Amino acid sequence: MLELKKIATIHTDLPEKFGIPRQAGLVPDLQATITFEEGFDQPEAVRGLEGFSHIWLLWLFEHGDGVDTWHPTVRPPKLGGNTHMGVFATRSPFRPNPIGLSCVTLDRVEVTKDGTVLYVSGADLRDGTAIVDIKPYLPYADAHESARAGWTNEAELLDVEIPKELLQKIPAEKREALRGVLSQDPRPAYQEDENRIYGLAFAGYQVKFRVQKNEVIVEDIL
Repeated sequence: MLELKKIATIHTDLPEKFGIPRQAGLVPDLQATITFEEGFDQPEAVRGLEGFSHIWLLWLFEHGDGVDTWHPTVRPPKLGGNTHMGVFATRSPFRPNPIGLSCVTLDRVEVTKDGTVLYVSGADLRDGTAIVDIKPYLPYADAHESARAGWTNEAELLDVEIPKELLQKIPAEKREALRGVLSQDPRPAYQEDENRIYGLAFAGYQVKFRVQKNEVIVEDIL
């Protein structure tokens, strides 16, 4: 039986599934750290990694993301949740094996007496997600200029309105990340009630917002 070892854990500002960007890189200001597990926290294991601008993360869907069962077709949120596509033509978490793949920006590698930490940005992972492997991104092999995007298309961003007095509650270095997360429209694809107030857990805060037409309006930050 195949056994995957947890080598590291990622720490992000998004503790819940709601609000997580649907793909890596969509919110480049969203910062995270990766700490290694005992046995893998060795400086030799990351030697040379600092020379790469991006890395691939292989990780496990957890926290009740619905990976105990799988079906040959899924309904992608991008298509409104009403159109069936083959599971292998999507990045749905409902897969035969609960493995995720994300390409993130490697900001820096920090090796101290307390352990090795990778500082990354643009991740689409929940806080506490288990990392099972890390590989360098190779532009000459991984980038394909003529690649086709199939049934997908570019994400449509929403405008974000945050009153100044509310925005000041968020640390300055995290404000653009919050705007980026909200601009992706974290609501379920089937939800279009303009009066409904949603709650987003972000960096220890509860962000209350609603969506009116093509604009996210933040009502409160607790």
